[in-house]
Amino acid sequence: MTIKEAQQKVDHWINTTGVRYFNELTNMAILTEEVGEVARIISRTYGEQSFKDRDEEHDLGDEMADVLFVLICLANQTGIDLTEALQKNLVKKQTRDKERHKNNSKLK
Repeated sequence: MTIKEAQQKVDHWINTTGVRYFNELTNMAILTEEVGEVARIISRTYGEQSFKDRDEEHDLGDEMADVLFVLICLANQTGIDLTEALQKNLVKKQTRDKERHKNNSKLK
């Protein structure tokens, strides 16, 4: 699925099943919450914390998909074409960071 198709599928789901988009501020709060769930799994899987006994499933891919879903909602609400935005961002990174990481002694 392309990013454009994902934006269309999310919009269709919101308008048929989800009734309507939550407002942008609510979606920003939900996005923050979902990113926190990704951080929780990563900190316990790859970091020094351990899962609690009451922790249920910890499906990192599912949590990342939740982040992407809400991000797509915000993009749709604010008129952002994520394909175009990502392409521009990659050009910016290629120009700005062309030599930066190669010259970073911390990465050697």
